Amino acid sequence: MIGAEGEQIGVLPIFEAIKAAKEKGLDLVEISPTAQPPVCRIQDYGKFLYEQGKKDKASKKTQKNIQLKEVKFSINVDEHDFQTKKNHAIRFLEEGDKVKASLRFKGREMSHRNLGREVIDRLIKELGDKATVEFAPRMEGNTMHAILVPAKKDVKAAKPAKAKPPQAPPTQQAPPTAQQA
Repeated sequence: MIGAEGEQIGVLPIFEAIKAAKEKGLDLVEISPTAQPPVCRIQDYGKFLYEQGKKDKASKKTQKNIQLKEVKFSINVDEHDFQTKKNHAIRFLEEGDKVKASLRFKGREMSHRNLGREVIDRLIKELGDKATVEFAPRMEGNTMHAILVPAKKDVKAAKPAKAKPPQAPPTQQAPPTAQQA
């Protein structure tokens, strides 16, 4: 059990711990139920809930919410349109989002799935080191999908280690003689 000011009281039976909390006009809050023995603290339960809520909000602010953005192609996409959509995919990946490259086949295009596969494979090849393939291109009905995620950046390459300048070994000097002093 931990006291109201943070001091360690020790191991107490439950009824004594509750009695000590009631005497101070506070609550007995279980902090760590999995510990052996469980850890409880004498404190105001309302204040505890308020601080817990603030911690949860702070952790959600720093959390990155990854979204799935879609870039749609067609089997007969023009070069400029392909480059524009590729640039959109690059921007999405740099923002940290996943990219779903989809290609919809219409009518007789279904008999030329290889052409659609070439378009998606070309996109994957041109994105190169900016993206890794999470799901390889696959057919679902009349649509071919591939999901790309941002490439993991090499931490060591991004931040080179700072080299410390070599230090000269300490030299031992003779104590000053009477003439030098």
